[in-house]
Amino acid sequence: MIESASSMIPHSLARSLEPVLLKQTNHQLKDIHWFKTDWQRGGAATGYAVWEDEDKQEHPVVLKIPIVRKELRWTKRMQDMDGVAPHLFAYGEQLNGYDLAWMIIERFPVGPLGKHWDDSNIERIADAAARFSSAASVFELDQEGRREDWKDLVSKAKKSIRENHIENEKDWKKAITTLNKKLDGVMETWRGRRIDQWLHGDLHLANAMCRTEQDVSPVALIDLAEVHAGHWIEDAVYLERQLWGHKTRLKATKPVNAMASARRKHGLRVDDDYIKLVDIRRMLLAATAPAYMQSEGDPRYLAACLEQLQHAMARLKIG
Repeated sequence: MIESASSMIPHSLARSLEPVLLKQTNHQLKDIHWFKTDWQRGGAATGYAVWEDEDKQEHPVVLKIPIVRKELRWTKRMQDMDGVAPHLFAYGEQLNGYDLAWMIIERFPVGPLGKHWDDSNIERIADAAARFSSAASVFELDQEGRREDWKDLVSKAKKSIRENHIENEKDWKKAITTLNKKLDGVMETWRGRRIDQWLHGDLHLANAMCRTEQDVSPVALIDLAEVHAGHWIEDAVYLERQLWGHKTRLKATKPVNAMASARRKHGLRVDDDYIKLVDIRRMLLAATAPAYMQSEGDPRYLAACLEQLQHAMARLKIG
């Protein structure tokens, strides 16, 4: 019987499956060294290894086990798509009787871009996101956009502000109270956005890789487990949000503008009135940050979120 192990596979179990994996790949895979990065999320085991092709040429690769089916599906779909995703050497959906997906992809010599900041990083990642959406457009949109429960998240943020007594507590409470009065209308506008393209869904510096050292080399995007249907500003503001706590970087680079320019360059649609949706997205993400104190509770970041919330509300004339 096939057993599900995708939610509980530690590195020790991954190591125990090495002989099976080597056999299943006809021993083209070798020299596995497991690791876990600081930015890696989830319980997947990841390892560096070597792949020997049919011509006895060796290629540095990355082994991921287990992976969600969506990541495997999109990695397969994006092969030969302008190099915007990693090359896939081998994959499977079962291993040693487990219902367990795995894949072996190219190991990029450069990246992730988050390890070394350069003002060109954002423009190059924005270009990769546009290339991804353009390449993915050949696949039918077979799902609706995400529907976050903003009322619940705002309520949790309000409770967190009260319980954790975060810095600028009075200003946070005032902003959240004001937003709550207009939240129904805001959500109606947000949910009326166009859902007409595939997004990467996890667009950040740690998922941006390069194949050469050149400063202008194209970026490839890894970790495709969050690909979903939506509006491009979701990826754009998600990328921008990572810079909210770094004012000098945000001043030097404009992620939303970079994404809009990249989309135009690749022939993708950019509506004239997209700025309103951008501010709504900023406002909602900033307002709900206190609901995630474990991951977003850094005082500098929360201060930046409050500033983003206040500015977005002012531009949207909420208050």
